[in-house]
Amino acid sequence: MELSNKKILVTGGAGFLGSFVVEKLLACGIPKENIFVPRSREFDLRIWENCRKVVKGQNLVIHLAANVGGIGYNREHPGSLFYDNMIMGAHIMEAARQAGVKKFVAVGTVCAYPKFTQVPFKEDDLWSGYPEETNAPYGLAKKMLLVQAQGYRAEYGFNAIYLLPVNLYGPRDNFDPQSSHVIPALIRKVLEAKKEKKPFIEVWGTGSASREFLYVEDAAEAIVGAAERFDGAAPINLGSGQEVPMKDLAGIICRLADYQGGVKWDASKPDGQPRRVLDVSRAEKEFGFRARVGFEEGLKKTMAWYEEHAA
Repeated sequence: MELSNKKILVTGGAGFLGSFVVEKLLACGIPKENIFVPRSREFDLRIWENCRKVVKGQNLVIHLAANVGGIGYNREHPGSLFYDNMIMGAHIMEAARQAGVKKFVAVGTVCAYPKFTQVPFKEDDLWSGYPEETNAPYGLAKKMLLVQAQGYRAEYGFNAIYLLPVNLYGPRDNFDPQSSHVIPALIRKVLEAKKEKKPFIEVWGTGSASREFLYVEDAAEAIVGAAERFDGAAPINLGSGQEVPMKDLAGIICRLADYQGGVKWDASKPDGQPRRVLDVSRAEKEFGFRARVGFEEGLKKTMAWYEEHAA
């Protein structure tokens, strides 16, 4: 799809990932007036009529809007996480179909994968079991976007694609300790402990779980690349292909922050999914995506942004 002359709707375009997707679109030469970013205070996408309004006249929809958070937030809000994400996805895709939108990019989540998936996660394993319990309502709600996309393609010939990004991190992330994901939560905890000269930090879980991380600018590049060059029905993993144990992650952040204290693991709190790393070969094969930002380089940029904006 040639994007330069298209009208593009980016739901969630003012958020963490969305802001970088919008910047990437602008860098591709798309006029600012061709990109529409609805704000939730004006267009609550859980309401059908708002979805009809925002898709009107658009050629491409990139659906990023989501209610999302870390393990603690998922444990506290399973109902609203399921409802909000399910209803937003169903409404916005149906409204786009009715409005004659030419292409729909649905952005899902790695949380859609079964709890015990053979690593590296292959897209064909997506239905081989139930997701990890603490984030299952969120993961299943986002997974329904794939079902809807494939159903609409089969019945209506609607060009909807589905992307599965792994855990994202980078500047502008959510650093609120009540709802943040693991990297911003650890960065904030470590830098505050260093400032306050605390002898140790406490971290949820045992440290034995692993995660894969994708720098947010790489994720934005992948999403725009898929919008331009991929039109298939199959889901596509977006990641770096690098597995990072939680104990290693905490150690790297402590080292980069020059924090001399220790790390105490609270085994009474959940680890979440035991292991998480993706097979990213399909994205490279289908539209040439490969992550470019190294993990420590990305962490340094994220920490520098947080220290600049912490106040």
